[in-house]
Amino acid sequence: MPETTLPVFLTAALPGSGRTTLDGEEARHAATVRRLRVGERLVLSDGEGGMARCVVEAVQAGRDAALTLAIEEHWTEEPPALRVIVAQALAKGDRGELAVELATEAGADAIVPWRAARSVARWEEGTRGDKALTRWRTTARAAAKQARRAHVPEVAEPVTTRELAELAQTVSRALVLESGITTRLTEIELPAQGDILLVVGPEGGITDDELDTLTEAGATAIRLGPTVLRTSTAAAVALGALGVLTDRWK
Repeated sequence: MPETTLPVFLTAALPGSGRTTLDGEEARHAATVRRLRVGERLVLSDGEGGMARCVVEAVQAGRDAALTLAIEEHWTEEPPALRVIVAQALAKGDRGELAVELATEAGADAIVPWRAARSVARWEEGTRGDKALTRWRTTARAAAKQARRAHVPEVAEPVTTRELAELAQTVSRALVLESGITTRLTEIELPAQGDILLVVGPEGGITDDELDTLTEAGATAIRLGPTVLRTSTAAAVALGALGVLTDRWK
């Protein structure tokens, strides 16, 4: 079975050769949900580019699940020369997590939660905000495994509009998705390397003050196409377009 179809499991430490043990929640998922057995293969990932194809030598199921693995091949996948950082506005209900899931599967290299003015979800300081951030990070890990990615995108601490504008000044190109703009993604020049900051607003849209702040920081406001996308799908669609318009998919 080729590596592209083998299940991926995350591990903090990834030996280059020999044997290793997969335990904890990942092992329980492998033994109980995936029902992997002796002789089957899987891929271990450290989430930072390191990958290893392994064959299962022993399986211990149950509460203290563990898999003994023999490493057959180890390799490293480099991040793309042109990275995309998605600044995703906080969204109500599970729409934010859906946005993270789709963006991760579409190749986002990092995700920055944005406290936009019209975001219904607020993520106030304290326990509730911490739990919401944890859900986004857990979603990114699960989506990266599902997509068999070598890199798990970092989900940063939430930022204000002013902090987002400061980030926009540090990247190669900053793009703000806004349905009321006439300029389209296909009409602008894109860098060959560095970082693109892709800003996705909330369901209620980006305010004029926010747009002014971001454009004054060097961002370019664009639209993707003739239709209006929801905040949960916009980043994924834009990432697909960037994959075609740049060398990210080559």
